[in-house]
This record gives sequence, C-alpha cells and structure tokens, in this order.
Amino acid sequence: MVICITGGAGFVGSHLAIYLKSKYRDYHIVALDNLKRRGSEHNLARLASAGVTFMHGDIRQSSDLMQLPKYDVLVDAAAEPSVIAGIENGLQYLIDSNLNGSIHSIRQAMDFNAKIIFLSTSRVYPIGSLNAIQFSESESRFHIDKSQSLPGVTAEGINEEFPLQGARSFYGFSKLASEQFLQECVEFCQAQTVINRCGVIAGPYQMGKVDQGFVCFWVARHVWNRALQYFGFEGSGKQVRDVLHIDDLSALIDLQIHQFDLVRGETFNVGGGLKGSTSLKELTELCARVTGNHLTPGKLTDTRTADIRIYISDNHKIANTLKWSPTASMEDIVRDTYHWINSDKSALESILNA
Repeated sequence: MVICITGGAGFVGSHLAIYLKSKYRDYHIVALDNLKRRGSEHNLARLASAGVTFMHGDIRQSSDLMQLPKYDVLVDAAAEPSVIAGIENGLQYLIDSNLNGSIHSIRQAMDFNAKIIFLSTSRVYPIGSLNAIQFSESESRFHIDKSQSLPGVTAEGINEEFPLQGARSFYGFSKLASEQFLQECVEFCQAQTVINRCGVIAGPYQMGKVDQGFVCFWVARHVWNRALQYFGFEGSGKQVRDVLHIDDLSALIDLQIHQFDLVRGETFNVGGGLKGSTSLKELTELCARVTGNHLTPGKLTDTRTADIRIYISDNHKIANTLKWSPTASMEDIVRDTYHWINSDKSALESILNA
C-alpha cells in the first residue's frame, strides 16, 4: 500500500507517518510538507530514520503535487491550524492552505481513485452556538449541563448533530468549506472519503504556541519557568477542552484505513472526550505536579475573539462504528510531552521557550 500524508513533517503528519511505517514495514509512506511551520524541520531526521519518504512541496501549488507517486490513501493533515489566523492577519495564506490546498490534494486523490481521510476540526461549529450551551461552574472548571435547548449536545459533549449555522472563525470556515467540497465530490464524483472533526490533539513533538498547541505550550512554560496568563472568562482559567493523545489519533486513522468500508462517507467527532478533558486551571495544577515547577498565571479578563467557554467531543458515533476509544489520560499526555522536551531541551528551547 502507498499512503500519502500532506503536512507530513508537521506534528500530526510526522507522527502518523512514523506510526504507520513502524507497523507496516512493507508500506510506502510518503510525507509531503512545505516546512513553513517552525520546528517541522526537526522531524525530517525522524522520518528518514523510520523509512518514510519525505518530499518537499506545497499543496497551495497544484504543480508541486505532480511529484507524488500514485497512492492508495491520502491523509490530508496539512493546515494552518491557528484559530485566530485570518482574524488579525494572514487571511490569504489561511484560505490558500486550508481550502485551496485541500481542493488540490482532493482532486489529485480522486484522479488516483484513492481513499481520502480528511482531518477537519471541532472549530467548524459556530462560536455563538457553542457559547450558548447551558453550563454550570465548579471550583476548577465549567461543566455542560444535562438539560440543553440546542440539538447535538449532552453532558457527554458535542455530537455530529450540533447546528452549523453561524460564524465560526476564518479557520473553522476554511475547514468546513473543505468538508463541503468533499461532500460534493462524494455525490457527483463517487469520492471515497471520511471526515474527522478533531478536538485538541497533543503529545510529544508538537511545537506548541499560545494560539495553537496549548498543552505543549503550557508544559513548556512550566519547564522553563516562564509566565502564563489565563485569557478571558474573567481570567478564571475554567474554560474546558478535551484533549486527544497523538497516539490515539494515529490508532484511529490506522483503523479507518484498514476498515474503510465501515466509515466511508461518514463524518465523526473525534477527541479525548469527557474523561480526557481539562480546564486551564486543572492543566496548570497537573503541569506543576509533573514538572515540579509551580506557576501562578496572571489574569486577562477580556474574552478574545473566537474564544469559547467549553468544547468536549462526544465520541459515541466513532466508538460504535469502529470500537475505538482514547486510551491516554491527560496525565499521560502531559508526562509524555514533558519527557520529550527534557530529552532534547537545548534544541527545543529556541522554539518552545520563545
């Protein structure tokens, strides 16, 4: 089997490429990446050591895709992943990468009659509707109430029936537009697709920043004793996200590749779920316990554009379809990230301690 992974030198793409090549030694795994994101160059040695073929190319340029060999599966993991991208700056790059680039990749995959596994995001759901979810508050976090007026939300989280009407950020729009293009391709071109709306993904080799990859960013701040701040929601640090270990995501994509008939044409919410969720306040306490360094974050009370109070993925649909569920806890994720940073601390400092 030949598998092409776009964004193949990024956090998700490189980990998945190495995971698959390690498990299926006779597979040809090709990782395509433009190496724009700082830190992605550090993954090239890992890819080479694992036997993954790296190709330098940019999905924004359809001609760059012509260098790829014919493949059986496309995993579209290339994206500008920042939620605030396009709001303050960089709108053209966002659209070119997340929408136009995906269209280029999808069209080639259809030419090859390849299966398409598209990594979308929970951010396709509108900000206004997410912040209209009924909630309660405890000492350490916000909680989703059992009683809700909106469809697609329970105390377990948000499922695929949650409404899509409304604004969601330019990032969320770019991914939802790609989803809709895929749906057109299914209807009129018989494309073979599955869409995963991923929550927060974390783990080793993530080059976390304040606007994307917050778990790694939080751990790194503790490692180097750098200042932290709780943004918005009165500076409480109680906003909640579910977090999925990169190993668990890789295991899921492995299942989807090899049991494709069970997921073909479907859209799934994929994340750490309620058990794998954390607030910033809880994450601060966990990082202190793991690293031994205790920080007291400052407080910025103004809620930023595109911030949401709570998002937890309801995994019931994917769990029932493939008998998959996350195995790593939040503590596993923080510990794995901490040990990775410590294993290459000097090389990572200029990237993670900026």
